[in-house]
Amino acid sequence: MIGRQFQSRIVVLSGAGLSAESGLSTFRDAGGVWSRYDIRDVATPEGFLRDPSLVHTFYNARRMKLRQVKPNAAHCALAKLEDVCELAIITQNVDDLHERAGSHNVIHMHGELLSAICHNCGHRWPSPDELSADDICGRCGAQSVRPDVVWFGEIPYHLERINDLLLGADLFVSIGTSGAVSPANTFVSQAKSAGAKTIELNLESTEISDCFDDHRLGPATEIVPVWVDELMARGLHWR
Repeated sequence: MIGRQFQSRIVVLSGAGLSAESGLSTFRDAGGVWSRYDIRDVATPEGFLRDPSLVHTFYNARRMKLRQVKPNAAHCALAKLEDVCELAIITQNVDDLHERAGSHNVIHMHGELLSAICHNCGHRWPSPDELSADDICGRCGAQSVRPDVVWFGEIPYHLERINDLLLGADLFVSIGTSGAVSPANTFVSQAKSAGAKTIELNLESTEISDCFDDHRLGPATEIVPVWVDELMARGLHWR
């Protein structure tokens, strides 16, 4: 990593549209992995308590798919940007593609697919490729091991840290997210109220596009690298 050249504080929010270009299905993909399951069965605490084996089958498949894909050009461009400024990535994605691309300051607000957690005591550890309903927590001994992901009805992780980042940002960037999920859909207004400039980079306009100072449309693998190169060429002057 080269020494940082600029003092700018940039906060990026990344969503499923970014990972989709690496080949990971999103919640809204027609025919994708989510379309074959009811979210109430595989993405809620109640579903897990009702049928943990089904939940593990679903997430084991997602974990296997994650092992087969690679970071794309957008992930790599953001990692390059981190080399020259103070950059934090708040991601709604549970994959590790940002980290594999070389980003270090990544906040997983919806958890991590490659982490396991005990539903009983909250103990966390790196997940093996496959989890089972028979697995036992190494701390409390409970047979309640689950993927360390935030399900519907649960509170996202790291909200206090995220709030601090938004209040201190010079530039807030939303990439590949629908803008429909709370609380992430409020981040642009939080950052803007604190004085940050804002830009949306997305495949198509969203419900909150009008909240941004600027936005660009197109595949993340195309528009994010171009935007990063332009920003760096201008010495990170976006005002």
